[in-house]
Amino acid sequence: MSADLERLIDRALRVQAVPAPTFAEAARAELMRAELASVGLADVEIDAVGNVYARLPGGGNPPIVVSAHLDSVFPAEAHVPARRIGGRVTGPGIGDNAIALAALVEVGLCAPADLPGDLWLVADVCEEGLGNLRGMTAVLERFGDTPLAYIVLEGMSFGQVYHRSLPSRRYRISTRAPGGHSWLHAGRPSAVHVLIQIGASLLSIGLPEKPRAALNIGRVEGGIGVNTIAPEAHMEVDLRCEATETLEALAAHLEDTVQERAWPEVEIGLECIGIRPGGAIPADHPLVAAAVRALRETGGIQARLEVGSTDASVPLSRGLPAVCVGLTRGTRAHCLDESIELEPLGRGLASLLSLIRAVFEIPESNRP
Repeated sequence: MSADLERLIDRALRVQAVPAPTFAEAARAELMRAELASVGLADVEIDAVGNVYARLPGGGNPPIVVSAHLDSVFPAEAHVPARRIGGRVTGPGIGDNAIALAALVEVGLCAPADLPGDLWLVADVCEEGLGNLRGMTAVLERFGDTPLAYIVLEGMSFGQVYHRSLPSRRYRISTRAPGGHSWLHAGRPSAVHVLIQIGASLLSIGLPEKPRAALNIGRVEGGIGVNTIAPEAHMEVDLRCEATETLEALAAHLEDTVQERAWPEVEIGLECIGIRPGGAIPADHPLVAAAVRALRETGGIQARLEVGSTDASVPLSRGLPAVCVGLTRGTRAHCLDESIELEPLGRGLASLLSLIRAVFEIPESNRP
């Protein structure tokens, strides 16, 4: 393996070693600030929301923004350092998104110094979970429609080009009841029992196959003890659909299902805690074509066009050119034994650099 790739892997291990749960990315942001500054990039700074910015100066043409999210789905207490064994690295968050953050620095080292426009490299906060894409929203507030393109990096989707965003709604459903002793007050309503029944009703909602939709109850918490009638409980629900109109109809159905039945002595709460937008650029857009060509000519693989919920959702929802691309292959995403393959990394990084060059070369007359 080349010295450049060894450097990339070592940097990814350093990044992964710093826990960065959503809303608590500050330590990893400081590390990324230092890493980006160490390779001689200009204007390295951390903004008010915690995003890290760096600029590779170019000519007078509009810039390109390349980003990778700082946060991980794992709480700090669940974090363990990644391990390199043979041709893989395994550990929580190594693929999502430590390797992409390391590649961001590598781009700053390897991109040509004579680019036609500035290349902005951004490590942004709050992509995962309930972060609601807050970091990328701030990036869009800063750059708006000025960039030629927004290129979003993910670690484990090499060969995939996300040019459509997957809209979603996220809810917290809560129940409150009087509580009591499981024997002495048997018969009183339980917040947990009611929540279970509501959850069963939600799982009975018919979801279409086309457009594809999914409903997931991701967290359930509540109660005090095994011999206590639960006074409170709550769950968090994720609802997604490829089509925004269908998602809105499903969301209305979910809300009606939660609220349609009255439960004596039980208070039901329903809160929308996350909205992720939909949007797309067409498959024949010059940016998509450039990404597909880079994967074919430099990466040696045929690209797959995909829909997904990524940081690219923010610019796509505003009609701006954006794609999300990956660097390598991996398994067990969002699991403690998340793992990436090392062999594709060279092709993934080369494809990314090729894409950046190609975007700068798109004739102005071909830019939508």
